[in-house]
Amino acid sequence: MNETRFRWRNRQLRKHAAVMDGKVAPTKLITNTTYLNVYLKQWMTGHIWIYEDRIIYTGQELPAHTEGTEMIDGRDSWIVPGYIEPHAHPFQLYNPQSLGEYAAATGTTTLINDNLMWLFLTDKEKAFSLLEEFMNLPASMYWWARFDPQSVLKDDDREAFDEQIESWIEHDAVIQGGELTAWPDVLYNGDEQILHWMQQTKRSRKPLEAHLPGASEKTLVKMRLLGMDSEHESMTAEDVLSRLAIGYQTGLRYSSIRPDLPDILQGLMEKGHQHFDHMMYTTDGSTPGFYREGLINQCIQIALDAGVPDIDAYMMATYNSARHFTIENRVGSLNAGRVAHLNFLSSPDNPTPHSVLAKGEWVKKDGQAVEAPSQVEWKKNGIDKLDLNWELTEQDLQFSMPVGLEMINDVIMKPYAVDTDTGVERLPEDHSEGFLMLMDRKGEWKVNTLIKGFTTSLGALVSSYSSTGDIVLTGKSKADMQTAFARMKDIGGGIVLVDKGEVIFELALPLGGVMSDKPMNTLMEEEETLKNHLKAYGFAFSDPVYTLLFLSSTHLPFIRITPLGIIDVKKKEVLFPSIMR
Repeated sequence: MNETRFRWRNRQLRKHAAVMDGKVAPTKLITNTTYLNVYLKQWMTGHIWIYEDRIIYTGQELPAHTEGTEMIDGRDSWIVPGYIEPHAHPFQLYNPQSLGEYAAATGTTTLINDNLMWLFLTDKEKAFSLLEEFMNLPASMYWWARFDPQSVLKDDDREAFDEQIESWIEHDAVIQGGELTAWPDVLYNGDEQILHWMQQTKRSRKPLEAHLPGASEKTLVKMRLLGMDSEHESMTAEDVLSRLAIGYQTGLRYSSIRPDLPDILQGLMEKGHQHFDHMMYTTDGSTPGFYREGLINQCIQIALDAGVPDIDAYMMATYNSARHFTIENRVGSLNAGRVAHLNFLSSPDNPTPHSVLAKGEWVKKDGQAVEAPSQVEWKKNGIDKLDLNWELTEQDLQFSMPVGLEMINDVIMKPYAVDTDTGVERLPEDHSEGFLMLMDRKGEWKVNTLIKGFTTSLGALVSSYSSTGDIVLTGKSKADMQTAFARMKDIGGGIVLVDKGEVIFELALPLGGVMSDKPMNTLMEEEETLKNHLKAYGFAFSDPVYTLLFLSSTHLPFIRITPLGIIDVKKKEVLFPSIMR
């Protein structure tokens, strides 16, 4: 077992010390290089000794023995610590394995991950077994403990969700509580259970992350008083400064639906802000195509282009996050004792590494990825193809809801009064209204309405990818919806597009119906094809994958389609309940 998440065994520690004493040769030696010392905030020159997955020494000395050592000439490289993604959602069509392998090869060697899907897709024992599997990935994988499901659930499902939370808080791989999207329940509705979990997390000496878009100073202060330590929803430089002033570790976001980082940094530089120690970057679970150029390396480049001093730009990607999560004794620097995550740069002006060591092994060398895919026992741990034992019938396809969802952007929905004749087999193409259904993956309930803005002409899209793992169906044609549903069942989960009876696209998601098992580069191409198809059929926005994910998410305004029915988010009211089948 890879021990770097928790500790090294005594026999390993003795061997590490023996390397310093000259009794054991390092496994790798990088000579005559320039490297970043985050504690001194200086570029320094010298040598880096590595033994297996650990940095043994960084400085001017050379080891006494190098028999069997891989010698690496570092004179043409600038070396920085592996980058840290402090806020990953590792299930945006990809999975933790494919994301971790791809991220490491582009320089992001540590990820702090959302645990949401494990709370829906498998039981906690199997989920914890998966966490052990992920320890074998090249990236160091840490996790959050969520307190709320981002949607409203049936009583039995909510009870099953809640009963797992304390075990997650206590797990060694979990280093944060949150992100807390249900903060209004705590602050205004007296939710003592979530407040209890927050305090339990603090007693475990783990920080809490808030989710406070557009929050007032008063709200930010009150949530800080209740224990929140960090927040990543800033959209402007002013948002960032208000959070820093109150004492939040502040995430600067560059994501597929909120690419705010360039404007934020430009605003900070215009204001003359020079203190970056409590800032860190995040790509906030972007969809696959956004990662074509990498993860956190993109953020560093934006900071450098904005005029942020290079050492500060790199520390926001490394040490600042490690210190915040109290894992600086493991990652975030190149000092003795840290996991051997090293990025080799051609210059400080180019944060995309030409070579990467992750846990002491090459994952990228001289510009080429080193293929060494890890094996993850998905099926053994309860993550398998979707197996639905029910059919979508004509009777299910009855739409009489007086209120529909109108898309304002990719993820914001407003209610509108439905006056369309929904008794027809196919809606006309002179408007952007389509049928919309949310179906229980067990086939026990449904919610039927209309959605405006998703398509002008597509017959059907059926997706098992959603925030709750239930089935989303939309489109112009009831018959095409049945065809798409049947095909989605056949492939064991995924996203299927059908028009006029013909399957025109399918993206298989065999891992729980939510995640692909393909590598990131392949998945990027599939997502691009999906987006092109939907654009051709009238999808007017930019990120349909997030549209599907957030249809049920009650942390967003104004109206949502959920397992309980259509919800007015602000009033916390069920406008029209789900119907039992």
